[in-house]
Amino acid sequence: MVHETISQIWKRRSLIRTFAINDLVIRYKSSGLGVVWSLLEPLLMFGVLYVIFTNVFKSTVENYPLYLLLGIIMWSFFSRATTMGIGSIIGRAGIIKQIYFPREILPISSCVTALVMMGIEFGVFFAFVVVFQFLPPISILILPGLLFLLFCLSVGISLFLSVLNVKFRDIQSVWGVVMYAGFFISPVIYSLDTFPEELRRFLLINPVAQILEMAHNSVLYGTLPSLSSVAYTVGVTFGILILGYFTFRHYQFKMVEEL
Repeated sequence: MVHETISQIWKRRSLIRTFAINDLVIRYKSSGLGVVWSLLEPLLMFGVLYVIFTNVFKSTVENYPLYLLLGIIMWSFFSRATTMGIGSIIGRAGIIKQIYFPREILPISSCVTALVMMGIEFGVFFAFVVVFQFLPPISILILPGLLFLLFCLSVGISLFLSVLNVKFRDIQSVWGVVMYAGFFISPVIYSLDTFPEELRRFLLINPVAQILEMAHNSVLYGTLPSLSSVAYTVGVTFGILILGYFTFRHYQFKMVEEL
């Protein structure tokens, strides 16, 4: 059944692309800056946090500007992808009622939209790399793999919560609070090395924190992740993806009655 669904989704990849492009158009249609906002949004957040954590809290993290910007871009993708994905079913209720297609396409296309936006934002990051004359280590080559894990995690969460959000409409609001809290308990604006070992282990239960930590270390400090960290992150990520898939498959026909 999983193979058949993957095959159906692949055959309809053009539909995923259409939905993703449409999401981008809708997102920037009423914006005077358009796609430029994708560049300004992380820069504005970066500017505020950089001033605070270099002048007020005096961060001692090495290459802190790049550390901060990389964390903001990756966290913004995760937050944007899951938030859009969770609301994707309700947002396309009219289409779902009229025609049949694999419903999984909707949360997936939302995550693809967020992925495209992250790609634009990474252009800003690598511009900063040039400005600061930073030479990335060879370990940066694992970054695409880490981004793939973050994408799969986002898809899994989106599949799981989007179908439940049809019945429990407050899930999307609750998730917004979770994202707000998660920003401060993940290594976006600070390094986990500043915390005691016990607290650090607790924070690394979060797979997003693991991915961010591995990204920072591999992109900025030339440190490859341990096999245990990789195994844990891969296991949790694909566990959530499988759980999200089967939950979605179980409720996808019932949700039409709830729309």
